[in-house]
Amino acid sequence: MKWRTLNGNRIELPILEKVERTIIAEYEKGNKLKVCIGTDSQVRGDFIEYATVIVFLREKKGGFMYISNSKAENRISLKERMISEVAKSIEVAYSLCDLLDLYDVALEVHADINTDPVFKSNTALKEAMGYILGMGFVFKAKPDAFASSSCADKVV
Repeated sequence: MKWRTLNGNRIELPILEKVERTIIAEYEKGNKLKVCIGTDSQVRGDFIEYATVIVFLREKKGGFMYISNSKAENRISLKERMISEVAKSIEVAYSLCDLLDLYDVALEVHADINTDPVFKSNTALKEAMGYILGMGFVFKAKPDAFASSSCADKVV
């Protein structure tokens, strides 16, 4: 996966190394961190565009994010697309969880899935929740899933 900052600067380091350097730099500034990971997607003709974000929240001092965009062919149902978003988030969370544990940084995985059964994305709620919780991560869905429903949504 290729990563960038919100202003478009490419992250040249492997993401694990970049996240570790970020944590160290933030701790040196006295900031307490929480990391939220989320993915959103948009269907654009024959393709699905995905954006996965790693959001760093500084306690009472705002936050920032790293972004990775990708594409896939649009040959899946809405439910499959929602689970695909969750899978992308879990892949990133899993790659970072040991590092975040080492530095005692809280981690949440956010799913862009509505808890209200009126919405179509709700069909994937149980599977997504089971997938995320089964991997041992803290799960958040709409309206609390800002990493996916707000941050990733803005950059997909």
